[in-house]
Amino acid sequence: MDTAARRRELRQRLAERRRALPPPQRIAAAQGLRRSLEHLPEYHTDKRVAGYWACDGELPLNLVIPPLATRGQQFLLPLIGQDNLLRFAPWSAGDPVQPNRFGIPEPVTPREWFAPFQLDLVLVPLLAFDRGGNRLGYGGGYYDRSFAFLKDQLRPTEPLLVGIAYDFQELPDIAPERWDVSLDFIATDHELIDCRANTSGDQSA
Repeated sequence: MDTAARRRELRQRLAERRRALPPPQRIAAAQGLRRSLEHLPEYHTDKRVAGYWACDGELPLNLVIPPLATRGQQFLLPLIGQDNLLRFAPWSAGDPVQPNRFGIPEPVTPREWFAPFQLDLVLVPLLAFDRGGNRLGYGGGYYDRSFAFLKDQLRPTEPLLVGIAYDFQELPDIAPERWDVSLDFIATDHELIDCRANTSGDQSA
């Protein structure tokens, strides 16, 4: 099986396992994710924190978002531009959303939006990860294209990229493609993993 076919098979298998999770397990995972992110100083202090609208079994951010507003931080959701790059618009609970061409809710006619380089912290959805910060996304390349400028910078820098995943989405190793942008941290329902610490041994916080 070639690399592309192997990635397709992995995406399908992990997406199916994610969708099959019962509601109590999702609720527990959301609680665990918040506890993991509490270990990340930037989660408490960064001004512009981008995330995602959980779809198709993704680990929900419903317990992660409310503390941001309480601390005066701004939460943003991605918008897909006609150039196939992401922008990010502020969103608060109750603000209207509408599905984009992939059926993913986006803010309706946002008053302002920000480019990727203007963000401080980005919570990145994924299908699989390894502890070195390699990520298997959904195949569209939106995050890799939008944050490609980070490949030329000394990491970690701003924005800090934090992958969000269930613990079972971890793989021993993901061979990166040349266009892949690595993650700085992974926050799961069980732990916070510092991908920059090293590529072997215990990297959890």
